[in-house]
This record gives sequence, structure tokens and C-alpha cells, in this order.
Amino acid sequence: MDRAGAERLNPSHTWWAPAVRAPHRDWSGMPGCRSGARFLIDERNCRPARANYPVFETRTQCLEWIMAHRAELVRTAPGATVAPVSLQRWLLGLE
Repeated sequence: MDRAGAERLNPSHTWWAPAVRAPHRDWSGMPGCRSGARFLIDERNCRPARANYPVFETRTQCLEWIMAHRAELVRTAPGATVAPVSLQRWLLGLE
């Protein structure tokens, strides 16, 4: 999903997506980024990204996806914690 797709979601429901923060500047998960940069996780390649992220109806479903892909996430987002975030709050910069 991308931002345009997110705008079509029902705003009265809390949607969840896997997200990560860069643990340091020029992090290997996203070379050239600043420390603390926020990214969602690409659904296809499990890399930090700003588009193509999965969206889930519940936090539990998002956690299950993260756990099912944890080996790949450890490889593509080294040293960072991937966690479920409220998509609405994330897009507003509140999470």
C-alpha cells in the first residue's frame, strides 16, 4: 500500500502496519538516512521503505506478520526493532 491507498481506508478504524526507526545515521537498513528516521516495511522484500507496506485490521495480525517474517527482518533491518504501529498515527508523525 502507499499513501494514496491509505487515504482510501476507513478512517473510523485503526489500521496497523510494521514500522522501524533507524538506530543510527547511515544505517545499513537504509543507507544515507538520519538517526531516528522512520520507515514502514515493504511487504514484498521486508526492507524499510515508504511504500508497498502491508496493512492489517488488528495489531495482533500485524504482530503475526512480523513474527512470520522475523528472520528476513533481522537481515534487512539489522539492529532495529520492527514493531506494529497505528497507521493513522504514524502518517501524522505521532508514532
